[in-house]
Amino acid sequence: MEPTNDPALAPQQRLDALREVAATEVFPQWVPESNNHIHTCYSFSPYTPTGAALGARRAGLRVVGSVDHDSIAAASEMSEATRILGMGSVTGFECRAFFDPNGPFASRKLNNPDSAGIAYMTVQGVPSHARHRVAEWLAPQRSARLERTLTMAQAANDILESLGLEPFDPQTDMVDISQYATGGGITERHLLSAMASALIRGFGKGESLVRGLKEMGVVIPASLGGLLGDEANPHVMYDLLGVLKSSYLERIYIQPTTECLTTEEVVAFADSIGAIATYAYLGDVSASPTGDKKAEKFEDEFLDELVEAAADRGLRAITYMPPRNTSEQLRRVHELALRYGMLEISGVDINQPRQSFNCPELRRPEFADLNEATWALVAHEALASVDPDLTLLGTQRLTPNRLAERIRQYAPLGRAYAEGAQASDLAQRATAVS
Repeated sequence: MEPTNDPALAPQQRLDALREVAATEVFPQWVPESNNHIHTCYSFSPYTPTGAALGARRAGLRVVGSVDHDSIAAASEMSEATRILGMGSVTGFECRAFFDPNGPFASRKLNNPDSAGIAYMTVQGVPSHARHRVAEWLAPQRSARLERTLTMAQAANDILESLGLEPFDPQTDMVDISQYATGGGITERHLLSAMASALIRGFGKGESLVRGLKEMGVVIPASLGGLLGDEANPHVMYDLLGVLKSSYLERIYIQPTTECLTTEEVVAFADSIGAIATYAYLGDVSASPTGDKKAEKFEDEFLDELVEAAADRGLRAITYMPPRNTSEQLRRVHELALRYGMLEISGVDINQPRQSFNCPELRRPEFADLNEATWALVAHEALASVDPDLTLLGTQRLTPNRLAERIRQYAPLGRAYAEGAQASDLAQRATAVS
């Protein structure tokens, strides 16, 4: 394992190792794309913040963004790693919220495969001075989610024992391998990682694993059957985790209650710290690239109504994943974002080693505006860290034309920051054009 990607090392040790790499390694040419939705070891991922930044640079990306579940702990390290590599960064966190507790959306699945009425949101472009406030604000949610996950772990162990398999130790195999003690979040993936490892130990690898999984009622997609049956597969745990998440988690899942706030509460907090709260569009799923989502309908049948409701709740941005949606889905989301003056943010959630950091769709001319919006976000985070009045979106909803103008003003400043300019100097330029 490279020191840059060793979660057992301290962040400063990983950054020192990165400086050595940056001084000697010949990196590829830049590509005109970014990824603003990378998970790190502070939620569930094979990457440390430094490791993720280096992986993105080796893929040619200009900008990389971290959004860990219920955690801002990656932000400082990610920001420093990208400065070392001459990249831009956008940091924040991902959380879940009750979108409409007492209204028509309460019984509908939005963008969350596990829960009706609960939406995944990201809060991005968090100014550096607000990170401590974010950590304090997320602490009760992290704690509640840990307790719920520990209860689910007992249910998972009951299943393992009913199969005659050895249970896992929730503390050793789930909590201790996470970064919970250093501000990270615990997710269902930590639980399913422990369960997957226990199944592999109990059934063995290769075809015996596949037979055992089928006997316990796990539905294995055709695309993953060969991978799970391959004894030499180095990523078998991640592959099995994805299968369990898509087709088995519901057997042990406990719905969240106290750990989720409302959408309005998330928006109000994001606004109070100068960050940008977003709705994370998923869209109907026909085939999951990572095998962790079954074919299912989500927002598309009521998307117009949903985006209008999101705007009514104060959301001024929407994030989506170009590789995971059809051209028709992307066109529709784009038109709705324009209608309501919403900033569009792109990114593909990276949380397992098979995934590429690249998002080649962003090289297409029709997605040029997404790249410009990303550079504007880079400037927003850097400038708002110097002067809270220099947020990209300001305090009032912008008209579509005014939003486009702000992006045009901020994007060059984001590029300059990635190239080494100081945020304090750029703040003066931003003040002059605001």
